[in-house]
Amino acid sequence: MYSPTPDDWREANRARWDERVAIHTASDFYDLDAFRAGKDALRAFELAEVGDVTGKSLLHLQCHIGLDTLSWARHGAAHVVGLDFSEPAVDAARGLARELGFTPDRAAFVAADVHDAAEAVPDSSYDIVYTGIGALNWLPDTRRWAEIAAALVAPGGFLYLAEFHPLTDCLDDATGSTITYDYFSRDAWVDETPGTYADLEAPTVHNRSVEWQHPVGDVVSALAAAGLRIEFLHEHDASLFQRFAALERHADGFHRFPSDRPRIPLMYSIKASRPAAG
Repeated sequence: MYSPTPDDWREANRARWDERVAIHTASDFYDLDAFRAGKDALRAFELAEVGDVTGKSLLHLQCHIGLDTLSWARHGAAHVVGLDFSEPAVDAARGLARELGFTPDRAAFVAADVHDAAEAVPDSSYDIVYTGIGALNWLPDTRRWAEIAAALVAPGGFLYLAEFHPLTDCLDDATGSTITYDYFSRDAWVDETPGTYADLEAPTVHNRSVEWQHPVGDVVSALAAAGLRIEFLHEHDASLFQRFAALERHADGFHRFPSDRPRIPLMYSIKASRPAAG
């Protein structure tokens, strides 16, 4: 249900994520055995749009258990830092880094709220600031987020964001064919659904979550206002999840509407750069 932002939103969300770390690390969804064996956690469009990261520093905001972060290190980033507000998630990420042979100077993880990132991360700026899919909906204010993230982009560097398209949150849950919810709503969405996307049947206790919907225009405008130059905004007709029953899984692992239905954007990505010094 939509409601004004509750005072305990951060604590409620942290308790929810803390509890789900153990479920996620044991799940087939994350398949840590395959990841340890070399499976890439990044999506093909992200690799193509970010480009070669060899020798670069990369900061991953809201990194969860660090699979995307460590994948960037595997692709040649010289130094990656993952930040998440869940200490159990950061502990899991650090354990994975050790198992894969990454020393802290190659892959470090920090437990801190994203709003405190500037004070928490080891360096003042990074060649790439990365935010992966399913992160912005946990933050109430995109303008504040953009200011924090942009300040951590080094001159000549860029921010890259991949995210679920907010249009999907406006469609009816059953078919994804009817506009049911307000695209421009600024209210919090409070939910108490048990389980987790990685295991829908998992028994859980901390089920209350508080999320927000952010129109794409707000995100782009916030990044521009924070001093970054928008290089591109790409919209994608595929989703990582079967968000609606009508979505069909394709050979590339993405879910799309059937070919006889009009396409809509299900995800989007943005690259925004900081001009080089001088």
